Amino acid sequence: MNRLVFILLYPFLFFISSLPFWAIFLFSDVAYVLVYYIIGYRKKVVRKNIQLAGLATTPQKQVALEKKFYKYLCDLFLEAIKVNGMSKKDMMRRFTIKNPEVLEKFAAEGKSVFMLIGHYGNFEWMLSIGYHVPHIPYAIYAPLENKSFDNYFKRVRSKHGSYLISRKRFAKEFTKMQHTNTLGLIGFAGDQSPQKKAKNYYRTFFGHEVPVFTGAERLGKEFDVPVVMGKIKRLKRGYYETSIAVLAENPNSLPDYQITDTYYEELEKQIKEDPSVYFWTHNRFKLMRQKS
Repeated sequence: MNRLVFILLYPFLFFISSLPFWAIFLFSDVAYVLVYYIIGYRKKVVRKNIQLAGLATTPQKQVALEKKFYKYLCDLFLEAIKVNGMSKKDMMRRFTIKNPEVLEKFAAEGKSVFMLIGHYGNFEWMLSIGYHVPHIPYAIYAPLENKSFDNYFKRVRSKHGSYLISRKRFAKEFTKMQHTNTLGLIGFAGDQSPQKKAKNYYRTFFGHEVPVFTGAERLGKEFDVPVVMGKIKRLKRGYYETSIAVLAENPNSLPDYQITDTYYEELEKQIKEDPSVYFWTHNRFKLMRQKS
């Protein structure tokens, strides 16, 4: 059944990836009407998240932000599919790195780097960062249940020079990279919700205590690898610029959770600059502690 679903959808994926960007965005405008007004995709979750974040002071501003987000969500979805039809030249023109010298310095020192990013802007296009820096990019991912789609997206995400590593195999694979002196830039989506465990680390996110992912910090300390943050900025439709901020050159020199705390502080600032391009469909507050 899963294979059949993929076979039926593949022509659509191929068609979208072959369209020019002006047609992609025309298609996105139509999709927005369908997704927001007719389907109402995860609208309750989006509305609740924006309310909890306190980013809209009136009902009118709440609706305006919702609409702006859904318009971007449709752009993001189609831009992610378009990756398969983009050339290196086009990707480098549309996704740039503001300060690659930060990573060039670590490469000159023979150091791999862990990079925390958020579900902000076009995080899918971050997989093209290898065009701009000396490191080989890798992304930690959780395999999809549908093997056909999993294989397809692994192939697409590798088109622009990045590789995917299953989170279950990361420690083994990274140890192998170190032994072969492979300079890797490992991407972690730092704003994911961890599994519900009693020992989770909680911190505030937009004024609410939520469990947060600490894997990048923990592994940075374990392997003694610098940790940075990639801040994606949407310049205009279909164009992005990323700046690199160093969170820790020597993770073991910092107290536990300082790297994670700094990352979340910077993520909040980033979201407040333009909340419409954050991934509000992700239920980030589902495990928050209730205030007494």
